[in-house]
Amino acid sequence: MIGHEAPTARSQWRNVGRVERWASLLGGTLLAVSGVRRPGLSGMVFLAAGGGLIYRGATGHCPLYGQLGVGTTSHLADGQPNPMLETPRAAHLVTAMTIRKSPEELYAFWRNFENLPTFMHHLKSVTVLGERLSHWVAKAPFGASVGWDAEIIADEPNRRIAWRSTADADVVNAGDVRFVPAPAGRGTEVRVHIDYVPPGGKLAVAVARLFGEAPDQRVREDLRRFKQMMEAGEVPTTAGQPTCR
Repeated sequence: MIGHEAPTARSQWRNVGRVERWASLLGGTLLAVSGVRRPGLSGMVFLAAGGGLIYRGATGHCPLYGQLGVGTTSHLADGQPNPMLETPRAAHLVTAMTIRKSPEELYAFWRNFENLPTFMHHLKSVTVLGERLSHWVAKAPFGASVGWDAEIIADEPNRRIAWRSTADADVVNAGDVRFVPAPAGRGTEVRVHIDYVPPGGKLAVAVARLFGEAPDQRVREDLRRFKQMMEAGEVPTTAGQPTCR
């Protein structure tokens, strides 16, 4: 049965939340039925894709989430509460990048949230209000801005930081960043998982992609700027010229 679970040994293997599991089961069934009705190679492709989604929904396990150490269940594989949003209206953005710096250096810079606007261009400012509470201000259309409070809900020095907007926030969002030592001493793999409820719903996200403003691309560009800043001390300006930080 698909539902909320405490972090047992079995549920720790699961990394797909309840809403996403039901969507996977439904989508997988539709693809599989379509595959049965299609002859030849295209039918086999639909069957394979449908089978993968059905497996994902039935077991609650996504291999990609497992590789990145993220998920949409109430608890993660390490038994820690998952800050991410489990709602059908939420957009899930996942990306990763290797940076030639130690986990300690990267964690220390990111942990001071007031540093985030230096590489996250959609942010105007972040003001730390306390040990776990901060106020974020982001750019909005037509020169406006929008603000919300966020709280840190998981903090593992040099390994992981997770935060989530407070209950009264106008912008519902959550984030989880992990700093994993890369093989052969090549630095650190930074894994970022951002969830947010987009104004206008997922349709607005789809329209934004048509105009080259996909949120997932924006998150990856933010991470690329973070990499440039930490490795070389330079971040491209809006004019395309590097500036030393």
